[in-house]
Amino acid sequence: MQLDVVFSPVGLAPADVAGRTVFVVDILRATTTMCAALHHGARAIIPVATSEDAVRLAQTLGSGDVLLAGERECEPIPGFALGNSPGEMTERAVRGRTIIMTTTNGTRALLACQGAAAVHPAAAANITVAGAAARAALERGDPVLILCAARRLAFSLDDAYCAGRLAYAALGERFLRRGLTDAAVAALDLVRRYRGRWERPLLASAAGRELGRRGYKADVLDAARADAYPVLAQFHDRRLSLMPQAS
Repeated sequence: MQLDVVFSPVGLAPADVAGRTVFVVDILRATTTMCAALHHGARAIIPVATSEDAVRLAQTLGSGDVLLAGERECEPIPGFALGNSPGEMTERAVRGRTIIMTTTNGTRALLACQGAAAVHPAAAANITVAGAAARAALERGDPVLILCAARRLAFSLDDAYCAGRLAYAALGERFLRRGLTDAAVAALDLVRRYRGRWERPLLASAAGRELGRRGYKADVLDAARADAYPVLAQFHDRRLSLMPQAS
Protein backbone atom coordinates (compact mmCIF):
# COMPACT_ATOMS: atom_id res chain seq x y z
CA MET A 1 0.00 0.00 0.00
CA GLN A 2 1.24 3.46 -0.86
CA LEU A 3 -0.72 6.62 -0.12
CA ASP A 4 0.81 10.06 -0.40
CA VAL A 5 -0.51 13.58 0.14
CA VAL A 6 1.05 16.62 -1.53
CA PHE A 7 0.01 19.96 -0.07
CA SER A 8 0.76 22.03 -3.20
CA PRO A 9 1.37 21.34 -6.89
CA VAL A 10 4.51 23.50 -6.78
CA GLY A 11 7.39 21.45 -8.09
CA LEU A 12 5.19 18.52 -9.07
CA ALA A 13 6.86 16.73 -11.99
CA PRO A 14 5.37 14.26 -14.51
CA ALA A 15 7.32 11.47 -12.81
CA ASP A 16 5.53 12.26 -9.53
CA VAL A 17 2.12 11.37 -10.98
CA ALA A 18 3.04 8.72 -13.56
CA GLY A 19 1.39 5.39 -12.78
CA ARG A 20 -0.56 6.78 -9.84
CA THR A 21 -4.24 7.27 -9.18
CA VAL A 22 -4.48 10.95 -8.31
CA PHE A 23 -7.25 12.76 -6.45
CA VAL A 24 -7.17 16.54 -6.83
CA VAL A 25 -8.65 18.57 -3.97
CA ASP A 26 -9.67 22.22 -4.23
CA ILE A 27 -12.63 22.16 -1.89
CA LEU A 28 -12.96 26.00 -1.89
CA ARG A 29 -14.18 25.93 -4.52
CA ALA A 30 -13.18 24.35 -7.83
CA THR A 31 -13.62 20.63 -7.18
CA THR A 32 -16.85 21.26 -5.28
CA THR A 33 -18.15 23.31 -8.21
CA MET A 34 -17.08 20.65 -10.71
CA CYS A 35 -18.97 17.99 -8.77
CA ALA A 36 -22.03 20.24 -8.65
CA ALA A 37 -21.95 20.87 -12.41
CA LEU A 38 -21.59 17.21 -13.33
CA HIS A 39 -24.19 16.15 -10.77
CA HIS A 40 -26.65 18.55 -12.39
CA GLY A 41 -26.10 17.25 -15.88
CA ALA A 42 -23.13 19.03 -17.45
CA ARG A 43 -21.78 16.93 -20.30
CA ALA A 44 -18.13 17.64 -19.54
CA ILE A 45 -15.78 20.19 -18.00
CA ILE A 46 -12.62 21.25 -19.82
CA PRO A 47 -10.10 22.81 -17.40
CA VAL A 48 -7.70 25.37 -18.83
CA ALA A 49 -4.95 27.47 -17.27
CA THR A 50 -5.99 31.01 -18.20
CA SER A 51 -9.04 33.02 -19.17
CA GLU A 52 -7.41 33.70 -22.56
CA ASP A 53 -7.08 29.95 -23.10
CA ALA A 54 -10.76 29.54 -22.23
CA VAL A 55 -11.90 32.16 -24.72
CA ARG A 56 -9.70 30.76 -27.50
CA LEU A 57 -10.95 27.22 -26.91
CA ALA A 58 -14.59 28.35 -26.91
CA GLN A 59 -14.00 30.10 -30.23
CA THR A 60 -12.34 26.99 -31.64
CA LEU A 61 -15.15 24.70 -30.56
CA GLY A 62 -17.72 27.19 -31.84
CA SER A 63 -20.64 25.41 -30.22
CA GLY A 64 -23.74 26.91 -28.67
CA ASP A 65 -23.53 24.24 -25.98
CA VAL A 66 -20.27 25.64 -24.55
CA LEU A 67 -20.22 27.78 -21.40
CA LEU A 68 -17.30 29.70 -19.94
CA ALA A 69 -16.90 29.50 -16.16
CA GLY A 70 -14.29 30.46 -13.62
CA GLU A 71 -12.78 33.02 -11.27
CA ARG A 72 -9.67 34.95 -10.46
CA GLU A 73 -8.91 35.74 -6.81
CA CYS A 74 -12.41 34.58 -5.82
CA GLU A 75 -14.31 36.85 -8.23
CA PRO A 76 -16.14 35.88 -11.47
CA ILE A 77 -14.31 36.61 -14.71
CA PRO A 78 -15.95 39.43 -16.73
CA GLY A 79 -17.75 38.10 -19.79
CA PHE A 80 -17.97 34.52 -18.52
CA ALA A 81 -21.41 32.97 -18.14
CA LEU A 82 -20.65 31.41 -14.77
CA GLY A 83 -18.27 31.92 -11.88
CA ASN A 84 -16.84 29.29 -9.55
CA SER A 85 -19.75 28.85 -7.20
CA PRO A 86 -21.44 25.45 -6.74
CA GLY A 87 -24.72 27.29 -6.30
CA GLU A 88 -24.51 28.56 -9.88
CA MET A 89 -24.28 25.05 -11.33
CA THR A 90 -27.99 24.43 -11.44
CA GLU A 91 -29.57 21.89 -13.74
CA ARG A 92 -31.17 24.68 -15.74
CA ALA A 93 -27.82 26.37 -16.26
CA VAL A 94 -25.59 23.40 -17.09
CA ARG A 95 -27.53 20.35 -18.22
CA GLY A 96 -26.18 19.10 -21.56
CA ARG A 97 -23.53 21.80 -21.69
CA THR A 98 -19.75 21.58 -21.98
CA ILE A 99 -18.10 23.94 -19.50
CA ILE A 100 -14.69 25.45 -20.17
CA MET A 101 -13.37 26.35 -16.74
CA THR A 102 -10.39 28.23 -15.35
CA THR A 103 -9.74 29.02 -11.69
CA THR A 104 -6.92 30.46 -9.66
CA ASN A 105 -5.79 27.14 -8.21
CA GLY A 106 -7.95 24.10 -8.99
CA THR A 107 -7.75 23.87 -12.75
CA ARG A 108 -3.97 24.36 -12.65
CA ALA A 109 -3.67 21.45 -10.22
CA LEU A 110 -5.69 19.22 -12.53
CA LEU A 111 -3.57 20.16 -15.52
CA ALA A 112 -0.44 19.30 -13.53
CA CYS A 113 -1.64 15.68 -13.29
CA GLN A 114 -1.67 14.82 -16.98
CA GLY A 115 0.13 11.52 -17.43
CA ALA A 116 -1.24 9.93 -14.25
CA ALA A 117 -2.90 6.52 -14.43
CA ALA A 118 -6.20 8.17 -13.41
CA VAL A 119 -7.19 11.62 -12.12
CA HIS A 120 -10.34 12.41 -10.13
CA PRO A 121 -11.59 15.63 -8.49
CA ALA A 122 -12.46 15.23 -4.81
CA ALA A 123 -14.22 17.31 -2.17
CA ALA A 124 -16.65 16.87 0.70
CA ALA A 125 -19.32 16.91 -1.99
CA ASN A 126 -18.28 13.48 -3.28
CA ILE A 127 -16.24 12.14 -0.35
CA THR A 128 -17.92 8.74 -0.17
CA VAL A 129 -17.55 7.82 -3.84
CA ALA A 130 -14.06 9.33 -4.01
CA GLY A 131 -13.05 7.43 -0.88
CA ALA A 132 -14.38 4.19 -2.35
CA ALA A 133 -12.40 4.78 -5.54
CA ALA A 134 -9.24 5.48 -3.56
CA ARG A 135 -9.77 2.36 -1.46
CA ALA A 136 -10.31 0.25 -4.59
CA ALA A 137 -7.08 1.59 -6.08
CA LEU A 138 -5.14 0.68 -2.93
CA GLU A 139 -6.68 -2.78 -2.89
CA ARG A 140 -5.50 -3.27 -6.47
CA GLY A 141 -2.01 -2.32 -5.36
CA ASP A 142 -2.07 1.00 -7.23
CA PRO A 143 -0.26 3.90 -5.54
CA VAL A 144 -2.60 6.77 -4.61
CA LEU A 145 -1.67 10.45 -4.53
CA ILE A 146 -3.93 13.12 -3.04
CA LEU A 147 -2.95 16.49 -4.46
CA CYS A 148 -4.08 19.70 -2.76
CA ALA A 149 -4.53 22.64 -5.11
CA ALA A 150 -3.37 24.93 -2.28
CA ARG A 151 -3.91 28.66 -1.95
CA ARG A 152 -1.50 30.99 -3.69
CA LEU A 153 0.86 28.02 -4.10
CA ALA A 154 1.09 27.46 -0.33
CA PHE A 155 -0.43 25.10 2.25
CA SER A 156 -4.17 25.50 2.74
CA LEU A 157 -5.99 24.16 5.79
CA ASP A 158 -9.22 23.49 3.90
CA ASP A 159 -7.61 21.29 1.24
CA ALA A 160 -5.32 19.55 3.75
CA TYR A 161 -8.27 18.60 5.97
CA CYS A 162 -10.18 17.31 2.94
CA ALA A 163 -7.12 15.28 1.94
CA GLY A 164 -7.09 13.76 5.42
CA ARG A 165 -10.78 12.90 5.21
CA LEU A 166 -10.22 11.26 1.83
CA ALA A 167 -7.22 9.31 3.15
CA TYR A 168 -9.29 8.19 6.14
CA ALA A 169 -12.14 7.08 3.87
CA ALA A 170 -9.69 5.11 1.74
CA LEU A 171 -7.85 3.47 4.62
CA GLY A 172 -10.68 2.85 7.06
CA GLU A 173 -10.46 3.04 10.84
CA ARG A 174 -7.81 0.36 11.16
CA PHE A 175 -4.72 1.18 9.21
CA LEU A 176 -0.99 0.88 9.59
CA ARG A 177 1.24 3.88 9.08
CA ARG A 178 3.45 1.71 6.88
CA GLY A 179 3.17 3.07 3.34
CA LEU A 180 2.02 6.52 4.47
CA THR A 181 4.20 9.56 3.88
CA ASP A 182 4.65 12.18 6.58
CA ALA A 183 2.28 14.47 4.68
CA ALA A 184 -0.41 11.78 4.72
CA VAL A 185 0.07 11.30 8.47
CA ALA A 186 -0.20 15.08 8.99
CA ALA A 187 -3.42 15.24 6.95
CA LEU A 188 -4.90 12.41 9.03
CA ASP A 189 -3.92 14.26 12.20
CA LEU A 190 -6.04 17.22 11.02
CA VAL A 191 -9.02 14.85 10.92
CA ARG A 192 -8.33 13.90 14.53
CA ARG A 193 -8.24 17.60 15.43
CA TYR A 194 -11.41 18.70 13.64
CA ARG A 195 -13.16 15.32 13.54
CA GLY A 196 -16.20 15.10 11.30
CA ARG A 197 -17.31 18.74 11.23
CA TRP A 198 -16.35 19.94 7.78
CA GLU A 199 -17.43 23.52 8.39
CA ARG A 200 -14.89 24.09 11.19
CA PRO A 201 -11.65 23.87 9.17
CA LEU A 202 -13.27 25.36 6.07
CA LEU A 203 -14.50 28.46 7.88
CA ALA A 204 -11.23 28.73 9.84
CA SER A 205 -9.03 28.52 6.74
CA ALA A 206 -7.61 31.59 5.02
CA ALA A 207 -9.59 30.72 1.89
CA GLY A 208 -12.81 30.36 3.87
CA ARG A 209 -12.28 33.65 5.66
CA GLU A 210 -11.56 35.48 2.42
CA LEU A 211 -14.62 34.02 0.72
CA GLY A 212 -16.69 35.14 3.72
CA ARG A 213 -15.34 38.69 3.50
CA ARG A 214 -16.21 38.79 -0.20
CA GLY A 215 -19.79 37.66 0.38
CA TYR A 216 -19.39 33.98 -0.49
CA LYS A 217 -19.90 32.36 2.91
CA ALA A 218 -22.80 30.37 1.44
CA ASP A 219 -20.30 28.70 -0.91
CA VAL A 220 -18.13 27.71 2.04
CA LEU A 221 -21.10 26.15 3.81
CA ASP A 222 -22.15 24.41 0.59
CA ALA A 223 -18.64 22.99 0.24
CA ALA A 224 -18.93 21.63 3.81
CA ARG A 225 -21.89 19.40 2.91
CA ALA A 226 -20.69 15.82 2.70
CA ASP A 227 -21.97 13.94 -0.35
CA ALA A 228 -23.97 16.91 -1.60
CA TYR A 229 -22.97 16.10 -5.21
CA PRO A 230 -22.04 12.40 -5.08
CA VAL A 231 -20.42 11.88 -8.48
CA LEU A 232 -17.07 10.43 -9.50
CA ALA A 233 -15.50 12.14 -12.49
CA GLN A 234 -12.29 11.35 -14.32
CA PHE A 235 -9.94 13.75 -16.07
CA HIS A 236 -9.16 12.06 -19.37
CA ASP A 237 -8.40 13.39 -22.85
CA ARG A 238 -8.19 16.90 -21.36
CA ARG A 239 -11.73 16.89 -20.02
CA LEU A 240 -13.63 15.86 -16.93
CA SER A 241 -16.59 13.60 -17.39
CA LEU A 242 -18.53 11.18 -15.22
CA MET A 243 -17.20 7.68 -14.74
CA PRO A 244 -19.44 4.98 -16.25
CA GLN A 245 -21.85 3.48 -13.76
CA ALA A 246 -21.12 -0.11 -12.78
CA SER A 247 -23.82 -2.45 -14.07
